[in-house]
Parts: sequence; structure tokens; C-alpha cells
Amino acid sequence: MSSNEAPRGPVDSSRVPRYAGPATFARLPRLDEVGRTDVAVVGVPFDSGVSYRPGARFGGNAIREASRLLRPYNPAQDASPFALAQVADAGDIAANPFNINEAVETVEAAADDLLDTGARLMTLGGDHTIALPLLRSVAKKHGPVALLHFDAHLDTWDTYFGAEYTHGTPFRRAVEEGILDTSALSHVGTRGPLYGKQDLTDDEKMGFGIVTSADVMRRGVDEIADQLRQRIGDRPLYISIDIDVLDPAHAPGTGTPEAGGLTSRELLEILRGLSSCHLVSADLVEVAPAYDHAEITSVAASHTAYELTTIMSRQIAASRSPESAEDAR
Repeated sequence: MSSNEAPRGPVDSSRVPRYAGPATFARLPRLDEVGRTDVAVVGVPFDSGVSYRPGARFGGNAIREASRLLRPYNPAQDASPFALAQVADAGDIAANPFNINEAVETVEAAADDLLDTGARLMTLGGDHTIALPLLRSVAKKHGPVALLHFDAHLDTWDTYFGAEYTHGTPFRRAVEEGILDTSALSHVGTRGPLYGKQDLTDDEKMGFGIVTSADVMRRGVDEIADQLRQRIGDRPLYISIDIDVLDPAHAPGTGTPEAGGLTSRELLEILRGLSSCHLVSADLVEVAPAYDHAEITSVAASHTAYELTTIMSRQIAASRSPESAEDAR
């Protein structure tokens, strides 16, 4: 596909039933079918960094299956994301499940290759370990980035069993490596017990602000989104979402569930409130379908990825031509 051609969208569900055919994300074309893409949806089937229940290695494909039900027009953002920009499924990054250090290097190298084409990434995990190599890659392109981290947990612990790379440590490593803009870091949806009060003290020293799930409940999504927009400003933004930010009632299929989380509606509305932020890439991790039922978790995850993809597509279209972006709504 040349840069002048109209984007190739999903398979037409009026001609081919949604339950038929390959389960690419939102039934979009594969990257090798279009040649280039503006937003690459890529899976990382890796969960060797988990500290409790495994199974997130199957998350990406579960999200793809659930995404069959997505439609091409997003009324909440008044946009047709797959007409505004080329979005394609780039398949999976095959990371070594027996060597975390090697897996981290593999993910970083593969992300480098995709970003070098000019694409933004919508990554489907996998466990949260993969956020570190993804952030390394994005920072090579944009410099230190703002981070919004949606999660029940801080993920800024130092080590587990002496291991530096786990799903509970990526953002401490990212701060240590200087790839985050420490004036614009926020956790959203955190809750639950900690190892000690020092966890919060250490987290604050790294520059993180915290919006708990109780804050979202008491203050409402509009106020929270406004607070986050002000903290981010016009900085390049990376969003990392652990599906356990949702209450187990909305996302039972995850490895470390915590009671008292966000509803899927609250998460989606906060993300929609961030549509003016400069979103350069995002990840969605920790979907573990073995613990799911009725696809509750993977459906929530597919809609979350859809909102993030819509934000990126709208911004890509607007950067090229405000008029054509309006026409493609």
C-alpha cells in the first residue's frame, strides 16, 4: 500500500460473518497484506515475568478473538479509526519463554523495527514485563516520554527473588534508565495491600502521582481525565494498561486480581477524555483467558485497545490534513 492509497479496513461483516475467517485484531488486514501501517497492533505472548498466576501469554489471541465484534465507527469519539489511518495486525513477537533477559532484548528489537517504519504501536501482552523494552524503544524515537500507567499495582518494586526484570518492576527500571519524563508520571486505579508504606515513599521519589480507584469513584471520570491532561500537557505520551486495573467483576481473567477496581465504563471514559494528548504508543497486558469466563475480560480488553487505536488514528489523520480527518469521521 502506498502512502496515497486509502486505508484498507476490516473484513465486511455484512459479507463474511464475524465468527468466520482469521482472528486478526478487529478483523483488520495483516501487516504483510498492506505493506505499511500507521498503527501496528502487535502481540507479545510472553508471561515468564509473572509472580502469581500465569497465562497472559495467551492474552493477545484472546483479545483478537473478542475483537471480532468491534465495528468500524466509534460513536464515543465520533471517528472511523480504520478509515482515518491504516491499522494492521503485525502478528506476534516471539520472545524466549525460558530467558527473560533475552526476551526483553527481542521485544525491544522488534519494537524498534516497527517504530522505524513510522508506525505507532498498540501492543497486546503478555505480562507487564514487556512494558520496559517497549518504553526503551519509544524513548529512542521521542526521548523520555510521559507515562500513564493504569493498574491495580504500582509495578515500581525493585526485584523479585533477585530478578530485575519482572512484571512488578518495569517502571522502576524505566525511571533508572532515564526513559521516562519524571515530571509527567501517573498511576491510575491503584488499590489493595502493599508490602509496606515504603513502597509509596519510593514510588513518590521516582516522580509518580497516584490516582486510586477510590479517587475515580469519588471524583468522577471527567475530573480525573482533566487532572491527567494537565499533568501530561503536550509531552509525547505512552499509556500502559494492566487489565487488572478493572475490578475482578469486569476482568476476572488476570493473574493478580484486586477487589475494588474500576468499571470498564470508567476506564473507557477516562481514555476518551485523553483524546487530545499526544499518544505515541500504548500497551495492554495481563489478560489471562484461562481465568476468564464468557470472555468478560477479553471483551473489555478489546474495547480498551479500540479506544486507544482510535485516539492514535485521529491524531495521525489530523497531522496529515485536518480536512481529510474531518471527512473520514
